[in-house]
Amino acid sequence: QVQLVESGGGLVQAGDSLRLSCVAFRLTFSRNVMGWFRQAPGKEREFVATISWSGGITYYADSVKGRFTISRDNAKNTVYLQMNSLKPEDTAVYYCATSPSASSTSYSTRANAYDYWGQGPQVTVSS
Repeated sequence: QVQLVESGGGLVQAGDSLRLSCVAFRLTFSRNVMGWFRQAPGKEREFVATISWSGGITYYADSVKGRFTISRDNAKNTVYLQMNSLKPEDTAVYYCATSPSASSTSYSTRANAYDYWGQGPQVTVSS
């Protein structure tokens, strides 16, 4: 069974930075698109960022573009989300997810394209 284990959430102040990590187990990591999504209280889950196999292609939600950076280390089966200049509206549970792909240039912003999900660490940004 594929398992995604996340870490790095917490409580920070507006303007601070956090880095989330997600380690994949029992997965051909280097052949999977990885994504980050988030869900705030009372809202639907929304796309945050995605990265292709090699890391050469990334795509971001407009709300985080220029502040968040997604990256991956295939040797460590790990995907990261570096979050800078955090805002109170970034408060949410953050989920990493994996999507198998036959193409090294694929990526996806759609939650239903992803097969496995992490447990979701809480990120809380106070004003």
